Amino acid sequence: MRALVSVSDKTGIVEFAKELAALGIEIISTGGTYNKLKEAGVPAIEISELTGFPECLDGRVKTLHPMVHAGILAMRSKPEHMKQLADLNIQTIDRATILKEGVTREEAIENIDIGGPTMLRSAAKNYQDVAVVVDPRDYEKVLRELKDKGEVSLDTKFYLMQKVFMHTSNYDTMIADYLKKQRNDYELPETLTMTFEKVQDMRYGENPHQKAAFYREIGKKCGSITDAAQLHGKELSFNNINDTNGALELLKEFTEPTVVACKHGNPCGVGSADNILDAWTKAFEADKVSIYGGIVVVNREVTLALAEEMKKVFLEVIVAPKFEKEALELLNLKKNVRLLELKDIDVPQDEHAYDLKKVNGGLIVQTIDSKLLVEEDIKVVTHRVPTDKEMEDLRFAWKVVKFVKSNGIALAKDKQTVGI
Repeated sequence: MRALVSVSDKTGIVEFAKELAALGIEIISTGGTYNKLKEAGVPAIEISELTGFPECLDGRVKTLHPMVHAGILAMRSKPEHMKQLADLNIQTIDRATILKEGVTREEAIENIDIGGPTMLRSAAKNYQDVAVVVDPRDYEKVLRELKDKGEVSLDTKFYLMQKVFMHTSNYDTMIADYLKKQRNDYELPETLTMTFEKVQDMRYGENPHQKAAFYREIGKKCGSITDAAQLHGKELSFNNINDTNGALELLKEFTEPTVVACKHGNPCGVGSADNILDAWTKAFEADKVSIYGGIVVVNREVTLALAEEMKKVFLEVIVAPKFEKEALELLNLKKNVRLLELKDIDVPQDEHAYDLKKVNGGLIVQTIDSKLLVEEDIKVVTHRVPTDKEMEDLRFAWKVVKFVKSNGIALAKDKQTVGI
């Protein structure tokens, strides 16, 4: 029995390969994985020994060879396949493990893996005879079955096959998305493919009978809730995440010290001031009732003085770029509040990002609403021209009403909402 082992994510690979070797499985490997196994004393054959052909073109061609793919794709149940292998002196490969990612522009093109995905797809296509592993979390499952039964069950191979096509689809989508951005191509495409990675499973969705999970877009998304570090409290719920995201998007409209309180996806109190404590007072005084059990996001450090005021109110979530040590210690005394630190809280969302809404049987897609207003387009149609102070409050109210659901009305005075 043979296993081809070549990975980018080398988490647990040495231990996995040692266990395979201990079970009498011959290991074939490539490049950095081969060197890592060799350093760890794991017996392995380099791919060029198998193919009789050296890696070439800076490693671009190493596994694209009949000795590899015939060994993977041969159906063991077909005598003619096995006879052909014997005639060609090719041995079967019964397991394959590969994971690779592209990174920066020049490297992305160079590191678009051809042999890896090809081997994965070959192995997955022949799943009844080949166990193909792309996720280190599956190592234990495969080893357990090998030890207990001497083989990997057909059901597990089918499960592993599914993961391969999800993995290669994800990989190709990442490449296509990266190249689209490199070309500054922001047209809505004829076919839309997107990929996300799971952050966590959730206890339930919008209602207790609904299943839910939280996913993040591949790649670093500064200033988004997916980038936040949770410092305290139980895990975020489906509604917590949805409501907090809306509050953060409103907060990003402001540069001065600002506090946004949200309830059920709608802002209920917003205040701006010269300092964050006064901004809190404005947001709280705007609606002392609705803020109860709400989400509060702030764009300045939470000080001890601010934490003392926040502690007087039941809040579900507090998000800030930073918490003073004493403030964090005080708020940690409140068992049910979730505290999130989001260092880049003021970074705006990519103006070319998509806003997606699922409908039955399809999707409606638009670019996000990244514009507030164009000052040059403002026309005064009343007899009296607004004063500078009134225009300041108008701009404040326009920012708020942009994030009010349905037919929005926002009343504001002195950089404080007085009615939404």
